[in-house]
Amino acid sequence: MTFVVTENCIKCKYMDCVEVCPVDCFHEGPNFLAIDPDECIDCTLCEPECPVEAIFSEEELPAGQEQFKALNAELAPQWPVITQKGPAPEDAKEWEGKPDKLKLLER
Repeated sequence: MTFVVTENCIKCKYMDCVEVCPVDCFHEGPNFLAIDPDECIDCTLCEPECPVEAIFSEEELPAGQEQFKALNAELAPQWPVITQKGPAPEDAKEWEGKPDKLKLLER
């Protein structure tokens, strides 16, 4: 089992999760983070750190978020590993909890 970053991370990208990951499995894209499923050890440390509740175990993905499991696996190898928390986007608060953000994902 692995953990999955879901839609609520798009355009929020707070990165609190990165600080607690013991295996550096987070990868940073322009406006989204992805978890490498091959690196994730299912430690559960990242899930409670996400201020927008965008991280779930693959077995507990909310309805409508199932495609993010494959999306994390696809994008993680393409993006650089991130090991330190950076600044959130200036408009992150405006995007928290907004639906239908997948179309805004930048690759």
